[in-house]
Amino acid sequence: MLTSRALGMISLVVLLVLQVGARCAIGQPAAAGADAKRFVGTWRLVSDASTGLMYYDSLGNMAAQVMPNRSRPTYAGAQPTPEEAKDAITGYLAYFGTYSVDESLRTITHHRKANINPGQIGDDVVRAYVFGAGDRVILTPAGTANQIVWERAK
Repeated sequence: MLTSRALGMISLVVLLVLQVGARCAIGQPAAAGADAKRFVGTWRLVSDASTGLMYYDSLGNMAAQVMPNRSRPTYAGAQPTPEEAKDAITGYLAYFGTYSVDESLRTITHHRKANINPGQIGDDVVRAYVFGAGDRVILTPAGTANQIVWERAK
């Protein structure tokens, strides 16, 4: 007969296996290519008049946050006024989801699951990529010539 502690441990193991299995099914396959593996880690925005970080993990999850470099005053009170709240998020980019890499096309696709901007959940963002010198990656959004340079955070 199993004790309640043993049953608890078995339940915990089953739960962990299910969570890991679900995360792997959502993200990239375990046998990702060399370029996909190069994306894993934290990246710092270096090419824009903004501050930003982007994260990719080995399970295929990603997150990006970019804040414009401009004066950001503190709120006058404990809660922001509508104008203060609007000013705080204007130009701020933040989303997370999963990603996939197509090495034959040299593109990375962000599959957004949540976004600070309404109406942009569930859509994909495709960017061409080129790995550059100095542990950098250049991302070019589809349909533009705008190159965004990211450097691996150290």
